[in-house]
Amino acid sequence: LADLFTSIKGMLLFLFLPCLCSGQAVPPLLRFSSFLDPSNMVYLRWDHDEQEMITFELQVRTPGWVAFGFSPHGELPGSDIVIGGVFPNGSIYFSVS
Repeated sequence: LADLFTSIKGMLLFLFLPCLCSGQAVPPLLRFSSFLDPSNMVYLRWDHDEQEMITFELQVRTPGWVAFGFSPHGELPGSDIVIGGVFPNGSIYFSVS
């Protein structure tokens, strides 16, 4: 599982950077989706290909930042976390830890 989460971590970096750098986000065709909260403010879309590469898209209504994590056991220790947001001046930041 550790290799899977390392692959996902790297894949997320490749997924988000082209969208942030190109200036024009092209929405991928993702077959699966779900709201993650009762207020429908956090929307997750995902899909996988023949090589079992997983692609995620997270849409969140927030005025600042969002974090999204992957864990083999559902706990914070040992998880991979993606953090991104928008500064007050409109510039975007993105971090994988």
